[in-house]
This record gives sequence, C-alpha cells and structure tokens, in this order.
Amino acid sequence: MSINTIRKSDAIVSLDADCQFSISNDVVSFLPLIGNTYSNPTLAEIDAEVIRLQAVYDSQLYARTRKAKYDLLNQDEMRYDDVKNSTTTWVDAIDTIKAAHPKP
Repeated sequence: MSINTIRKSDAIVSLDADCQFSISNDVVSFLPLIGNTYSNPTLAEIDAEVIRLQAVYDSQLYARTRKAKYDLLNQDEMRYDDVKNSTTTWVDAIDTIKAAHPKP
C-alpha cells in the first residue's frame, strides 16, 4: 500500500517542467505559452506518468523507512564508543535495521 499519492500535477511537471497549467475538479487546462511549438502532454501520458512515478515512489519505501530508523540513532557517538570499547554496537544497529527493512 502506498503512503504517498502522486498527483496529476506531479506527473505534468515531470513530463514538462516548463508547461503552465491549472487543475480544477480534476480537469487539466493548459495555459498557452507564446512561441509554444510543442504539444502539451495528453491525458493518457499524464495518467501513465502518475503510475510510473507512484511505482518509483513505492519502490523506495524500504529506503525511506531505513532513513527514518537511522535518524533515530546517535551514530557518531555509537561509532566513537565502538572504537573506544572495541564493540560493534553501531554495525549491529545498522545490520538490524537493514534486516528489518531489506531491499526488494
């Protein structure tokens, strides 16, 4: 299950960062640009990009979860204590997080 939901606006910007648009009631309207010689993304292209971006986001859940767990550790102090005490608490903590949240 996805935590984040990619929006149409995210997909449009991903497809063309320069295009100007508005979205109202889930209807996309592109604003004309002077000298625009290309076509704006189609609804099918936007929908496909939403799906692609959501898949990319979902595939990185393990990395976001790991980072949140790593951020809870006082890693500098753990490494210092390991050097001073000849222990492996930092490596053990990192290994535990990686085991709990493996790469797919």
